[in-house]
Amino acid sequence: MIRIIPDVLDADGVARLRAILDAADWIDGNETSGPQAALAKRNQQLPEFGEPAVEAGRLVLDALGRTPMFIAAALPLKIYPPYFNRYAGGETFGDHIDNAIRMRRGSDFRMRADLSATLFLADPGSYEGGGLVIEGMTAPPGLKLPAGHMVLYPSSTVHRVEPVTTGARVASFMWIQSMVRDQGQRDLLFDLDMGVQGAAMALGQGDATVVRLTGVYHNLLRRWADS
Repeated sequence: MIRIIPDVLDADGVARLRAILDAADWIDGNETSGPQAALAKRNQQLPEFGEPAVEAGRLVLDALGRTPMFIAAALPLKIYPPYFNRYAGGETFGDHIDNAIRMRRGSDFRMRADLSATLFLADPGSYEGGGLVIEGMTAPPGLKLPAGHMVLYPSSTVHRVEPVTTGARVASFMWIQSMVRDQGQRDLLFDLDMGVQGAAMALGQGDATVVRLTGVYHNLLRRWADS
């Protein structure tokens, strides 16, 4: 299921990240593409191992660790170090499905991509086009979220970025291996978690019903999760 995660970064966080990105040198986005993606992809990307991408990636990962809704929705086991891309002048990324296994060059890091995430870093009014279209979830012109907001969706879905006709679409994207592989189980856990939090606000954390529901959540997580 698609999840909108608001305010992963506040305005100051976006500004700090954009200062790094706007001063960096960008390269052809196909440096990291698989065979299918290379046929559909036209954009720019920060070099994966360059200092700007590493520094900006740390800021994104730190922000995700402070975002309870992301943790609840993704139940992350591994997060691939964030990439950063830019679309301008008609650049686009046609229909594609993300690779199931992500391997980091020059290391033994590998992971299963259960979820894909896009963190928007440009105000939607600053560019035309560039909507993220996710099959079965969004239709053209696609999602264009405020800077600092994230969309999380299954990596198994066909998706694309519509051509950017004016301005520049800047974003971070990454993949997540969840502790819970099954999407349906993740959705149930998320809904239960939101319900428990709502009950705790209404009844108090020590209420017997809240305690019991919290136990149900953790016992299901214990049953379904790999760590």
